[in-house]
Amino acid sequence: MIALISGRVVVRRPDHVIVDCGGVGYRLAVSAETLRHVPAIGNDVSLHAHLVVRDDALALYGFASETERDLFLMLLGVQTVGPKMALAVLSGAPPRELRAPGVGKRTAERIIVELREKVASTVADDEISVTRAENPRSVARDALAGLGYGSDEIESLLNGADGDSAEQLISQALRSARR
Repeated sequence: MIALISGRVVVRRPDHVIVDCGGVGYRLAVSAETLRHVPAIGNDVSLHAHLVVRDDALALYGFASETERDLFLMLLGVQTVGPKMALAVLSGAPPRELRAPGVGKRTAERIIVELREKVASTVADDEISVTRAENPRSVARDALAGLGYGSDEIESLLNGADGDSAEQLISQALRSARR
């Protein structure tokens, strides 16, 4: 298994980089978050890697950190989430502050449900920081919009929710959405 690629950046594109390692160029698909950490062409880089083997292709994925690679592997374990979808999720923000641009409501819910236990068992309390906003309803509204809910649906879900924190409001809103 290829776990780490170190060499000189020779190509830097929005969705991939090519790293020259001793005369061999490795093409690594990367998230927008990883791309932010890749230096300019001609500079040295080390990327954590994961090789996906399919019947018709070999695809190499690169990550700025082991945490991002581990999250990518967890996402691949979710039913209907493939490498491209996992990269799209990782492109939203650093692993600690994930948002999922372009991910539909049902897929986002499935990801949350299937990863809740996995993430809880592998992430230490000090690894994730939660930023509290002044208005929990506003934070909950933004989070539900990020999951693909429409504005009318969000208002309906939040009208039935009650809590002091955004987490409580979101949890209650998602429970009522499943009914």
